[in-house]
Amino acid sequence: MSVVAIDGPSGVGKSSTAKETARRLGYRYLDTGAMYRAMAWLCLNRGVNDPVDVLEQVRGVDLEISTDPDEFFVSVDGIDVSQEIREPEVSENVQTVSAVVDAREELIDMQRTIIAAAPEGIVVEGRDITTVVAPDAEVRILMTARDEVRVARRAKELHGSADAEALAATQSQVTGRDAKDSATTSFLEASAGVYTLDTSDIDFDQVVETVLKLVKESQ
Repeated sequence: MSVVAIDGPSGVGKSSTAKETARRLGYRYLDTGAMYRAMAWLCLNRGVNDPVDVLEQVRGVDLEISTDPDEFFVSVDGIDVSQEIREPEVSENVQTVSAVVDAREELIDMQRTIIAAAPEGIVVEGRDITTVVAPDAEVRILMTARDEVRVARRAKELHGSADAEALAATQSQVTGRDAKDSATTSFLEASAGVYTLDTSDIDFDQVVETVLKLVKESQ
């Protein structure tokens, strides 16, 4: 089984790249960020923000996430929250879960179990994937892009446009979340043995081809 680990901040194209790479290789796909978002959604809905209570939610939850790149879903206690976890309020409160060390460990254990169960191979994306979740992955990549490029991409994704209003509405969400997450995770600089892939000036197909080339070279 082969594991492809992809790290990086918001707006670099991790999810779309990971999904397409998984499709072409016939691998499974894991969006670890969706797991944190799902737990943040649960905590928001239950009015939970104390670290002890957050940990209790994580330990007691029935969290299910698809590893099919063509049919993604995530459910919490039997409720499909695939759309809800993308809401801005959830994005702004992911730290409620990710900042709780014991909660992170619980989720990382779940992620490692999912990775180990992948039959042929799996592409895993998120934060700390190359260093903490899957440090022994055959291919480890840190995707980066200039801040203005990342904000424009996320603005198009969220608002359908990258005009001045959309950029202003997106700026704090992208760079602000990175600032928060960088306090508990390391995803802005590549560790030893991790390939840095700057996506600022190359198109989607070129990004995917680069990842596929790295996978081929690792085999």
